Amino acid sequence: MKGNRMGSRLMLAWLVMTLLCLGGLGGCATSSDTFKDATMDFGSIRTVAVLPLTNLTKDQLAADRVRDVFSTMLIATGALYPLPPGETARGVSSVGIASFTAPTTDEVIKLGKTLKIEGVITGTVREYGDIRSGSSMADVISVSLQMFETQTGRVVWSASTTQGGIGIMERLFGGGGKPLNEITEKAVNDLIYKLYE
Repeated sequence: MKGNRMGSRLMLAWLVMTLLCLGGLGGCATSSDTFKDATMDFGSIRTVAVLPLTNLTKDQLAADRVRDVFSTMLIATGALYPLPPGETARGVSSVGIASFTAPTTDEVIKLGKTLKIEGVITGTVREYGDIRSGSSMADVISVSLQMFETQTGRVVWSASTTQGGIGIMERLFGGGGKPLNEITEKAVNDLIYKLYE
């Protein structure tokens, strides 16, 4: 009888520890890096142009989707106004920006004067969509963004985030993790938080 109770207690302790570990490690992998220029007055940046993002994924529309969600959520903050994509495209065409990911200092300054904006945001979508590991599958998104200040053309902020992926729950029980739209919103929220933290 004593051995049976001891076995039950050990089993209960093991079950509690497993659940605690699963709760702490569950379904979402996150990594990030942030740079923020300490000398920059971010309150002076009110209007920005979000350039088309570079897409390194197999999904041809990933960059457009992320850019749209990012711009919409920026508007929702009320702190920054991103120009509509058509107006941004007109300015980019007028200035003749060769690389959306890495515009030159002169291109940033010219774009600022042409569009009457204080900031230019560029970025890259590195991962977007499902990943597999054994029998497990889940969606993941990985994005990096940077902001240029248009008076000097220098980078004043950059951040990256990775959300989603295959966690302990997916490995143990299978399943597809969270929906891609939810993960995209979480990634964008993380980037916006890093802009204002």
